Amino acid sequence: MLSVNFDPFPELYTARLVLRRVRKSDVADLFRLRSDKRVMQYIGRPITLHLDDVIQLIDVIDDLLAKNNGITWAISLKEKDQLLGTIGLWRIVREHYRAEIGYLLDPLLQGKGIMQEAMEAVLDYGFKNIMLHSVEAHVNPGNEASIKLLERNHFIREAHFKENYFFNGKFLDSYIYSLITPYQSITK
Repeated sequence: MLSVNFDPFPELYTARLVLRRVRKSDVADLFRLRSDKRVMQYIGRPITLHLDDVIQLIDVIDDLLAKNNGITWAISLKEKDQLLGTIGLWRIVREHYRAEIGYLLDPLLQGKGIMQEAMEAVLDYGFKNIMLHSVEAHVNPGNEASIKLLERNHFIREAHFKENYFFNGKFLDSYIYSLITPYQSITK
């Protein structure tokens, strides 16, 4: 069975980015993103209306981390320590060596390769350090940018669930994408 330990917190570095722990000092930036209709359009969660909601979200992120059940990184540029988005591995299923990836990014920075850089670092960490065998992503079929990102990273669409998600008074569809480790399997 998969053994997971996020202590100490693994900071990741790319050419332009630092992926670091989400901190209480990120509340205003995370609130700005989670209250932005463009950011939340395909996430299937309510728009954040109060700073307290973000504080509670950070508490959930910290709790998942403390229990080694998930990890979320704040995405920031090397030259400026400001949260611009988040990316994380959660719903870690130890017995199946599998996790789900989720992410969001400031709309003003989308299309600049930032999430691509962050995803490459997180997938590399997930497969090489956590020793995941596969990573999945749940995507709203209308989220073309996210679908392109996943496909650029060799995720394969494995399922199209019809009306499997109820949000805002509507039943919504989901695409399920998956990526099997490109490295030698640990079970062989």
